[in-house]
Amino acid sequence: MQERALVLAGGGVAGIAWLLGVIEALRAGGVDLATADQIIGTSAGSVVGTQLATGQLAAAVAMQEREQTAEIYVEVDLQSFFDTAAKLAVGAADDQEVMRRYGAAAIAHETVSEAARKVAVAARLPSHDWPEHPLQITSVDAATGELVVFDRSSGVPLVDAVAASCAVPLVWPPVTIGTKRYIDGGTRSFTNADLARGFGRVLILIPTAANPILTQKLDRELAQLADSRTLVVRVDDASAAAIGPNPLDPARRKPALDAGRRQGREVLGDVRAFWS
Repeated sequence: MQERALVLAGGGVAGIAWLLGVIEALRAGGVDLATADQIIGTSAGSVVGTQLATGQLAAAVAMQEREQTAEIYVEVDLQSFFDTAAKLAVGAADDQEVMRRYGAAAIAHETVSEAARKVAVAARLPSHDWPEHPLQITSVDAATGELVVFDRSSGVPLVDAVAASCAVPLVWPPVTIGTKRYIDGGTRSFTNADLARGFGRVLILIPTAANPILTQKLDRELAQLADSRTLVVRVDDASAAAIGPNPLDPARRKPALDAGRRQGREVLGDVRAFWS
């Protein structure tokens, strides 16, 4: 059995900042999550996983502290978003059909251009080359609804893989890679923690407050990790307040970063005992 896997979940621009704050605080306390044997990133987690795996944590944190940003502001009401997602799922035969419906809706929806979106994603990554460190980035094939996991061996540019993982349906455009289009890996699961099967210890960081849909999926994944020790760290109430009602608002980056740092210090003892 492989030893340690780090799972980084989705959570928007503010979620990126929160994850970075937690990871930075843990590193300052002597727990370096870059020592994971496998990093699995979904959406916001794909960004932070890439920043961590490429050795660019400090540069990524510094970007969150700068007022100037390449991020594109978009207004999102999370409750409305989840309500729309629930409606798309009504009557679907299985989860894969739900993903196909999400993909079709994403393709039909008018958003910023794919090129503009990719520029914003590329600006998040101090390095655009796949790292040697094991890194998996999740996405979903918009046409088939199948989970797709990109890694160094996939032959896909790193920026394209991260952009695909972050292509939230009805918010951002699907990402074209070759002849296929891809949507956010979070449409399957905010965590995709089941990909960590076979690891002895699995640490899951979630920059999103609990809700029934996400909790149900996470519970199913944890059941699949029954042979592994698992530790879940997700935003507490104070961090959720710092992130605010729109996690895609770039103005929430610094408050979310600071909240992540504070929460990282608070969970340091538990994570050290688990990870060491």
